[in-house]
Amino acid sequence: MGRTGKTQARKGGRIRRLFTWKKLLGTFFVGCLLVMGAFYVLYLMVPVPSANADATLQSNVYKYSNGKVMARTGKINREIVGLEKVPVDVQRTFVAAENKTFYKDNGVDIKGTVRAAWNTVTGKGKQGGSTITQQYVKNYYLSQDQTATRKLKEMVIALKVDQRMDKSEILAGYINTSYYGRNAYGIQAAAQAYYGVDATKLTVGQGAYLASVLQAPSQYDWTFAGPEGRKLVEQRWNYVLDNMVEEGWLDAGKRAGLKFPAPQKPKAPKGMSGQSGYIVEAANQELMRQGVSEEDLKAGGWTITLNIDEKKQKSLVKAVDEELEAKLDRKGDKKDATVQAGATSVDPKTGAVVALYGGVGATEHWTNNATRRDYQPASTYKPIVLASALDNGAETQDGRKIGLGTIYDGTSKRPVVGSNVRFAPENEDDQNYGPVTVQKATNSSINSVYAQMIVDVGPTKAKQTGIALGLKDGADFGATPSMSLGVMGASTMDMAGAYATLDNHGVKVTPTLVKSAEHKDRKADPVQSIGERVISREAADTTTKAMQGVVQSGSGFRAAGDYQAAGKTGTSENNRSAWFVGYTPELVTAVGLFGEDAKGNQVTLTDTINPGRANGGRTPAEIWGAYTTKALGGGSDATFDLETDGTSGGDVAPTPTASSGSPTPSTTPSDESTTPTQPPTPTGTTPPQPPTSTATTPPEPTPTRTRTTDPTIAPTPDGGDAVFDGRPGQ
Repeated sequence: MGRTGKTQARKGGRIRRLFTWKKLLGTFFVGCLLVMGAFYVLYLMVPVPSANADATLQSNVYKYSNGKVMARTGKINREIVGLEKVPVDVQRTFVAAENKTFYKDNGVDIKGTVRAAWNTVTGKGKQGGSTITQQYVKNYYLSQDQTATRKLKEMVIALKVDQRMDKSEILAGYINTSYYGRNAYGIQAAAQAYYGVDATKLTVGQGAYLASVLQAPSQYDWTFAGPEGRKLVEQRWNYVLDNMVEEGWLDAGKRAGLKFPAPQKPKAPKGMSGQSGYIVEAANQELMRQGVSEEDLKAGGWTITLNIDEKKQKSLVKAVDEELEAKLDRKGDKKDATVQAGATSVDPKTGAVVALYGGVGATEHWTNNATRRDYQPASTYKPIVLASALDNGAETQDGRKIGLGTIYDGTSKRPVVGSNVRFAPENEDDQNYGPVTVQKATNSSINSVYAQMIVDVGPTKAKQTGIALGLKDGADFGATPSMSLGVMGASTMDMAGAYATLDNHGVKVTPTLVKSAEHKDRKADPVQSIGERVISREAADTTTKAMQGVVQSGSGFRAAGDYQAAGKTGTSENNRSAWFVGYTPELVTAVGLFGEDAKGNQVTLTDTINPGRANGGRTPAEIWGAYTTKALGGGSDATFDLETDGTSGGDVAPTPTASSGSPTPSTTPSDESTTPTQPPTPTGTTPPQPPTSTATTPPEPTPTRTRTTDPTIAPTPDGGDAVFDGRPGQ
């Protein structure tokens, strides 16, 4: 053997002597003892703390503007139930889902914890590896922080809790403190939220779903989950039931016969009935847009003061009850049951939403009719077209500046001129008006006039004006001539905001529900409800002047009362929605009726609240008038301070001549002090056709409410609200 070989042999011998199995084993035991000693010291040092704030969630308090409590949320979403009230097989679904060794272990799963830590370190994704006891400790005593320190505390406290509490107590604590989604904390709230039953009546299949949804409440909520989420939760559900069979807790034959129990659609939690649920949900949505997270709101502790005026809120509910609900038979008549009402009332000087009506009750019809945007606002968009024409200094096709006295051709089905898009809307009842002023066209809501006007101003500009005033852009907000008839979607809150901006002389008003929101250590920034000028004062005020005629002598006369008012009626395609949006100098309110069947489909309002069409000039205007009268204390002396464009004459509709049957203006449209030698030519290159009849429709009966009228304006019947956008088949 060479010197090198001998040297290597000696080194190898020393290494073997240094790392003998006895020494290695001894080192291992010493290391284990040290770890055990350190853990024992930790065990002695870490006490079982008191319950954390999340385990006993605070409520959120919602107050009227006067400081009176309107609603509390939080406590109603958790109801602690004893384990004896939960069916045994439902109890076991949670054990099968999370911790099959729960009844045998000492509260900690070392193997599972090590495996989860290893998977996390090696990039296989974060995994819990926690027993039910550990999860209960995390929920009840600690936080959700993903840190090593919190994990060590969790293990130590779990060992102590397992020694001090029965397994039944631990399981009860776990299922009562866990979050299931849908704002439901605890199994009782979850049973109600997902299946509409108490926990005592849950089936094993339903229990397996609730046990499954705990893993990912948002992703696994069947109603909102996408295809992948639904696939995953079904896999999880099957996994739970298979584990139960494996553990001998569920008969294999019964397991084979179980079908996935799809949960019901979300409903408002108990305690949120009436209008409170709608208002609270809308306020929460506003707060979340302001940066408050959903989790922060769910954790509770907020005092939220609303702009809702208690008296005005009650007045709005009473007006709907008297003018609508008292006249419907929801239980005995299927057609009546389809009628839904929504309303938003706003202070135009502050943007405060002072009253809101979301529907018959949040626990009966959860969709908020005040904020939904799936129905057309119809002819209530026409004043926005007029405001855009005035603001942009638009001219007719033959070069005349558009004002309230401008003459247009009111012939029904007259094709618009100057547009690449064919559009020839029908007027209400296919009535021909011949040459009419813009004021008359507004009073009677003449579709053919406003279809041409939006072409004159430009659909894109009219859309920009609508968005500037507060309407939301969307896929259905196309810049086409049909937009003049309000074929986009809008909510009563959107329309109230747009009209409030007109009432506020063109300065942007954003309807705002939340006055202030305070937590013990922070505040939420309120919405800046009054913004910058978005259209000229002259354009806004002239539009207000035009809408005064609608209330005084036009299709909205039922909204008149002992106050100055401006407004507009609207009735959408197939009579699926009917609107009245209007304002006084002090108050702006949008009222809408919507036809909706039990499946949520849009249906006609025809032959529901009244025989025939339920147009905006009827029940919506009556609700508006009744509410406004109550909200203003019976009336108001406030007057509009208007700076118009000086063309507010021409309110009188032209009268047809006896000789030819062709309509001829009897007064000057733009200046009442002069009389033209020739009647102005209506806009468009196509001459107007003589009306089919020179007979006029008799006026509607005089309303019983006191109203201020202009003696020079003859009352006209409801009309012109039906939407016809020129497409085939409509």
